[in-house]
Amino acid sequence: MLKLTKKADYGLIAVRHLAERFPATACSAKEIARAYGIPTELLAKILQKLAKNGLLVSQHGTNGGYALARRPSEISAFEVIRAIEGPLFITSCVTDRSECGQMTRCTVREPLQKVNETLVKALSAVTISSLSSEGARLVQLEGGLR
Repeated sequence: MLKLTKKADYGLIAVRHLAERFPATACSAKEIARAYGIPTELLAKILQKLAKNGLLVSQHGTNGGYALARRPSEISAFEVIRAIEGPLFITSCVTDRSECGQMTRCTVREPLQKVNETLVKALSAVTISSLSSEGARLVQLEGGLR
């Protein structure tokens, strides 16, 4: 079963929270953690990773905290997940041929590689703005206009 870790879940929740306030003010890790019942120390580490990967900016001072580095429509769910989890792959043979003793007889490596590529494309197509309540409403409206 493919499943996001809690860290990835928390990262997406935090980025969505910041997207709903964009470009207004920065939010502290403590504020976001309290709003969603997330352990503060864990969220602080996640937000630091996201900032290190250029998705968030850190602002110091009394009104400091974290804010999105780009508009919510320019950040994908895939970018957030990759920043927290590292490269996405569903099986090790997708990235490293030397790990599997079945390589010469394997019939699923290529299909699994295509599945992996499809997952990356799908997650890349989901923007943070589409995860926000306003973004979801706009996506619904746009879908109804077609």
